[in-house]
Amino acid sequence: MCKKYKIILFIILLFFPFQANSHVEHYDNLNKIKFDIYRNNKHIGSHIFNFKRSNDLLAVESEIKFIIKKLGLVLYKYHVKGTEFYDNEGNLIKFNSKTDQNGKKKYVNLKVENGSYIIDGSSYKGKAPTEYLLGTWWNHSIVKAKAQISAVSGRIINQKVTFIGKENIKLNGKLYKTLHFNFSSTDKKLAKDKKLNTDVWYDEETLNWVKASFDKKGKWEYKLVLIE
Repeated sequence: MCKKYKIILFIILLFFPFQANSHVEHYDNLNKIKFDIYRNNKHIGSHIFNFKRSNDLLAVESEIKFIIKKLGLVLYKYHVKGTEFYDNEGNLIKFNSKTDQNGKKKYVNLKVENGSYIIDGSSYKGKAPTEYLLGTWWNHSIVKAKAQISAVSGRIINQKVTFIGKENIKLNGKLYKTLHFNFSSTDKKLAKDKKLNTDVWYDEETLNWVKASFDKKGKWEYKLVLIE
């Protein structure tokens, strides 16, 4: 009975509130989102989004920076800067990013051409349907996408989305009523370090992204600290 209830609840949540607010316009009032990044419960960096509007275009600038240290020595450095561009109908029309992954350079250049995404990335070059979404997580519509596009390398990640349930979580002294989802890769042939297995929490009322966690050489967490 519990399993059937979860399935029914998932269908209701997936198609009703998300269907009604499935476009970028839902985030018209957003200006900035900031997350603290933790690895094994230790704060190591931040992920910041800035939303800028001009001439009917929305530019979403994103920057991730973190450093892993041990005994004062830097073991790993990571830095990503990217910008998403949306037209006045909320459609992604362009995306560019550059990544320095501990000295290894990665990139994505994406544009729309003849109804498809044209991707020039460090891990993938080719076309993709415009139904796929960028894996930048802030847009809750990603729960309905069959695949996401890596914002670091352009790689296509076919995904399965599982609704875990409603949860109350506390972040920086504030209580959030959230919808908890798990995103996993459907391609079983992928190497373990390439597989997607990420838990993401969205605020039930605003549908804003508030938390994420995954395991990859340690336990990682993204926790919301500011939204305006």
